[in-house]
Amino acid sequence: MSRTETIVDLRSDTVTKPCADMLAHMLAANVGDDQYQDDQETNLLQEEVADLLGKAKALWVPSGTMANQIALRTVTSPGDDVIVAKQSHAVWHEAGGGAANAGVHFTEVGSDGLFDELDFSSAIKPRGHHIYAPTTMVQIENTHNRCGGNVFGMKDIEAIGKKAKANNVFSYMDGARLWNASKASGDSLSDLATPVDAVMVSLSKGLGAPGGSVLAGSEEFIGLATRQRRMLGGAMRQTGYYAAAGRFAIMNNLEKLNGDHQNAKLIAAELAQCSSIEFDASAVPTNIIVFKLGGEAADALSLVRSLKTKNVLVNALDKRTIRLVTHLGVNKRNCEFAARTIIAQVNNQNAQTA
Repeated sequence: MSRTETIVDLRSDTVTKPCADMLAHMLAANVGDDQYQDDQETNLLQEEVADLLGKAKALWVPSGTMANQIALRTVTSPGDDVIVAKQSHAVWHEAGGGAANAGVHFTEVGSDGLFDELDFSSAIKPRGHHIYAPTTMVQIENTHNRCGGNVFGMKDIEAIGKKAKANNVFSYMDGARLWNASKASGDSLSDLATPVDAVMVSLSKGLGAPGGSVLAGSEEFIGLATRQRRMLGGAMRQTGYYAAAGRFAIMNNLEKLNGDHQNAKLIAAELAQCSSIEFDASAVPTNIIVFKLGGEAADALSLVRSLKTKNVLVNALDKRTIRLVTHLGVNKRNCEFAARTIIAQVNNQNAQTA
């Protein structure tokens, strides 16, 4: 692969790099030691994100996974049950952190990365039972990573939040891509986050910052979470350089997400025309496309390898499933090229094994 060739990297929306203006904001950041709460850029970011999400307070953390682990350790006890959607990030993409760091048990409910109040209610285990693991947290992943960027509906979020409160269950939203959910649904970030007790948003997914996430909730929750961040090694010093990138991203890149969604739909429409791809093009609400390869010879990993030789990078989720994500780093022409290349390589794979 020549370095001069254009690589269309659709593995994730985390592969973006800071633009010149973002780098300039990072260099101009008013930084200090965040351990002493002296980093003004971080303080401003936390205040601004808390306001956007309608929460009392917020805390910068290095990653979304750490934010999720902090929430578990802050709210639950070892042996507790946490209700999540099927194929949730908490279960599939955090290296078993829920078990190792918090000692919790996960119950997966619903379908397509979503669940409703009835699914949730049916899965709640009572506290004090001598056999069941008590349910102390429910997690909503919005948008849902492995299920094609599906968006939780506002009514379901409200109903689940209300039911959780009535049952003394802490409600938490893994909103790494809540920015995308807001643009796709038309609901404000605050509206989406208000029904739950705490929420996390990622600055490196969709918005193009080089790292960092923000955890938001009540003052009491954030106070306890700050200690957990320290325990997990996430307490840093001049975090303002990351915070400045995040503030720039929110101010300048939030409105660009609709373009990512349009590019994803463009790719989806092309892929749906390939008879060897099992895919519903209408089921692409945001910037994530997940499709299955048809036929007995389907081999997602081989397809990933062959696409790499053609300068298109995607991820395999299992033997038959491919995921790709649009982002700030790719344009319409890149996406058209990627779609054509994927179809050509799928057809070529099938021809070789016929």
